Amino acid sequence: MQCRNAKGRVLSSVPPALKEDPQVVRLRQLTEWLDRHEAACRARVDEWMVRSLPVPTALVVQVWADPAWAAALRDLVVAAGPGEVGFLRDADASRGLGVVTLDGDTVRLRPESVRVPHPVLLDDLDELREFGAELGVEQQVRQLFRQTFGKPAELPAGQTSVADFRGGRFEQLNHAFSRCRTLGYPVRGGDAVHTAHENGVAVEARFWLGGDHPEGETWTGDLRWALADGTALHLADVGPVAWSEGMRMASSIHAGRVVAEDEAVA
Repeated sequence: MQCRNAKGRVLSSVPPALKEDPQVVRLRQLTEWLDRHEAACRARVDEWMVRSLPVPTALVVQVWADPAWAAALRDLVVAAGPGEVGFLRDADASRGLGVVTLDGDTVRLRPESVRVPHPVLLDDLDELREFGAELGVEQQVRQLFRQTFGKPAELPAGQTSVADFRGGRFEQLNHAFSRCRTLGYPVRGGDAVHTAHENGVAVEARFWLGGDHPEGETWTGDLRWALADGTALHLADVGPVAWSEGMRMASSIHAGRVVAEDEAVA
């Protein structure tokens, strides 16, 4: 919120005499609501993307009239059917969805529903990233340039955990928990948890942070996956989205560890 004086100069802050003026209060409440609304739109679209959910085209058209929804959806890669993948640029009730394909053509599509695929499921991800950069796309929901981790083609039979991020030291367990809060990951029973969905089935990635005194030193442990009821999954049975999102979570948390001088130099 900004104010100008009688000469039109923008003031650094709202004058104290105006802060509690009813109109100023209502305006402040409106801007706060708009900020929450924009964040809610981005969160919902991010959920559609992470879960690769089919979204009715009629819903996309309906919400497109709202600038907050349009901003969250614009430039996302959508899949309208076999071979029909491109950047969403418009949604209109009479003309359908405006999509820019990898060939650079703008086409109008009228599918019953579209998906916003998780990037790890996009076969042409590198091409889409390159073409997106050429188009100057700016995605509010991180899709194209979301950090992804491909699942290895072969994994040891019966293996249930990944040790890539084991041994990250935090001076206090509280510091690890605080990093999880900043990144948006809940903590349960000493594990950072992220719930992904594979073909409609909820899969939890769990990264061990520690279970001792919150102010005590801690070291990260293994990354594991399990069904919602706690059933542990073999790595070979973990789907590509759950794998990528679990590795992304562990990598992001591990990056906040205390780095020793010799490790930093290496």
